[in-house]
Amino acid sequence: MKIGYGFDLHPFGSNKPLIIGGVLIPYPKGLIAHSNGDVLIHTIIDALLGAVSMGDIGTFFPSSNIKYKNIDSRILLRDIWKKIQTINYYLSNIDITIITESPNISSYVFLMRSNLASDLSTKIDNISIKATTAKKIGSIGRKEAIACQGVVMLVKKYKKNLLR
Repeated sequence: MKIGYGFDLHPFGSNKPLIIGGVLIPYPKGLIAHSNGDVLIHTIIDALLGAVSMGDIGTFFPSSNIKYKNIDSRILLRDIWKKIQTINYYLSNIDITIITESPNISSYVFLMRSNLASDLSTKIDNISIKATTAKKIGSIGRKEAIACQGVVMLVKKYKKNLLR
């Protein structure tokens, strides 16, 4: 088994739509980022890469590369997941916490989980997404940013030994 941890934070201030977990959330401000700024998916990508010691999101998708400007982060997630599958891992589970004072994301959690289950070829029950606030403390508490943290557990697939 391999465990990976991910964290991401983006400030509000963009005219981009607010996308979290691949879900469009109606909100007057988007997140400032080179890609579409999906903090949840960026967290998962870093956790997946950390679990298999392959670096971080910037290793594969540097913000200096115009190719990734405003890209849908689900595309990046599916690309990383293909790489991890080639080294014979499957997903055991993901546990994510989104930290935001606003917007309230509770009504979007099921759709986020569904998107991730589809992108990662797993059951929705293997994905947990929770939300909390920053209790009005710091940039998140002032509604200036959103953060996300999470862990993933990967399990190695072993081929059965056909020689007895």
